[in-house]
Amino acid sequence: MKTSKLALGAVVGAAIGVVAGVLAAPKSGKETREDLKRKAEDVRGKTADTRDDLIFKAEEAIDDIKSRVIQAVDSATSSKKK
Repeated sequence: MKTSKLALGAVVGAAIGVVAGVLAAPKSGKETREDLKRKAEDVRGKTADTRDDLIFKAEEAIDDIKSRVIQAVDSATSSKKK
């Protein structure tokens, strides 16, 4: 949970920094809009990568928990049989 909050905070912070930097740059409106569009696409890609990483880690954690539960149940049932 902490990792996902940290990742979300990093993405949001990066997006805010990019927008602030682009808007503060001395460029024409057209150039600024193009820069914003390009930076938004970059942030979208990074966000998708972060989401995919979090999903992968969550799936790994779920698989690990399932395995541990199965082992615990097997251990408990084999202990009862003895």
